[in-house]
Amino acid sequence: MTQPVSPPRDSSTDKVPPAQPPAWRGTLARADVRTLSLLGVLAVLILIGGITKPDAFLDTRNLQLVLTQASVIGVVTVGMTFVIVSGGIDLSVGAIVALASVWATTVATQEYGFAGILFTAVVVGVGCGLVNGVLIAYGAMVPFIATLAMLASARGLALQITDGKTQIVTVQSVLDLGERDAYVLGVPPLVLVFAVVTVIGWLVLNRTTFGRRTVAVGGNPEAARLAGIDVRRQRLYLYLLSGLCCGIAAFLLIVLAGSGQNTNGNLYELDAIAAAIIGGTLLTGGRGTITGSVLGVLIFTTITNLFALNNLQTDVQQIAKGAIIVAAVLVQRRTASTT
Repeated sequence: MTQPVSPPRDSSTDKVPPAQPPAWRGTLARADVRTLSLLGVLAVLILIGGITKPDAFLDTRNLQLVLTQASVIGVVTVGMTFVIVSGGIDLSVGAIVALASVWATTVATQEYGFAGILFTAVVVGVGCGLVNGVLIAYGAMVPFIATLAMLASARGLALQITDGKTQIVTVQSVLDLGERDAYVLGVPPLVLVFAVVTVIGWLVLNRTTFGRRTVAVGGNPEAARLAGIDVRRQRLYLYLLSGLCCGIAAFLLIVLAGSGQNTNGNLYELDAIAAAIIGGTLLTGGRGTITGSVLGVLIFTTITNLFALNNLQTDVQQIAKGAIIVAAVLVQRRTASTT
């Protein structure tokens, strides 16, 4: 009996499709390109400073000043990055810094010394963040409107507390931290605080459930809700975090300036948002990195320092910052359309 013959096997159907690189490699590559681009911009600025003002810009004291000034706005930017990644915005950060700094430098608070000033600054910052969070998360207010109202209220309250006068700090332990020769573990105290806040912020955003929930809420709030995330509570926590960063920044500003003024933190909201955008954080939410934001802060601070050393007017600085923000947003839109 003849056995049926099987048709010849088509070897082409056995070909294994080429392995696709995992998605995370593409994300990592894009992140590396952004980081390298920011580092390149920073290197170019340092080169320009070295050429135009070699003695002044490359002086150790000046570089230390750049890092110290970056510390205050840098801490604010870390909190702002979390808020923007979640799809929100916080226009009140500068006013909260002002209110926290003047409340912490009242005569009554200074009676409790170093701890009293630090505690008051942090509590005022967290309290303002709590109000923002409640209005936005449970009052269903648009973040732009809620934080704009906080901006106006906090500035007004700061002016009322100080009556337009500068409140001088008399606590020596606070003033000692702001001395030019003050170091902790070989690093200026403000820079050390900035570094610690940056590392904690990076770990929270990239290595914790809180960070993943923040990205999810910013990417698609409805999908995040269906996945079991309490979106309103997450948003409340994020504005609390932003307020906490403002309180810490207010204390650093008190150490740096040795006083509290109602004008403290002026335009910090602009600088923090700009630094986050330049660092690659999407204004629509769902994407952002702490590393990029910190590099954005360093770029902005270096530009400001270069302008000051070359005796350029403040209005020129503001125009340049505005142009940089527009360029960053245009680059973001182009990047978003190609990814």
